[in-house]
Amino acid sequence: MVTSKSSTASSSTSKDKPQRSERRSAILEAAIDTFAERGFHHARVSDVARQAGIADGTIYLYFKSKDDLLISLFEEKMEQIVGTFRAEVNCLETAQERIKCFIELHLKMVAERPALAEVMTVELRQSAKFMREYKAPQFGAYLGLLGDIISYGQERGEIHSGFDPLLTRRILFGALDELSLYWVSSKRPQHALERVIEELWMLCRSGCFTQ
Repeated sequence: MVTSKSSTASSSTSKDKPQRSERRSAILEAAIDTFAERGFHHARVSDVARQAGIADGTIYLYFKSKDDLLISLFEEKMEQIVGTFRAEVNCLETAQERIKCFIELHLKMVAERPALAEVMTVELRQSAKFMREYKAPQFGAYLGLLGDIISYGQERGEIHSGFDPLLTRRILFGALDELSLYWVSSKRPQHALERVIEELWMLCRSGCFTQ
């Protein structure tokens, strides 16, 4: 049987796609470790390449620059986080359960993946391009999910109707962000993770909920 050039090329392209996806993921994981260890400003693309075990130029086949690599890292990881959080919280009945679950998921993620948490909490702020130019759609999705929980609680009469979901979600994120920063910057946190989670949850419960 004669195999046409076009079918051979198509087969080759389909085989290359998983390899490209795996290599891209490996670069992103290497970037997390490199940026967390060296800091975004001090890290070089060559450092990321070395960590990934590839040639320097290979990274530019996937990302335009170091800033592009950081932004892509943030968006991909945030998309995964939002997907996981949404699946978990939407299985719960009450808004109280959903907010407590959201807090637990966020802070446990920080504890379980400290390098990723450091990049997303500390190093992102070192990129002028990210802070000034990038709209961060997946961060918007994260805030949107949190706002949806607050609106859901208001519809059920669980959360005081006077709260503005757009403001309240940012207030809660601000607390989570600060606690994340505290956790990744402390070599030996003074408080156990469970205590941190419970403290923030008690604050939310006493201030937001009707009962």
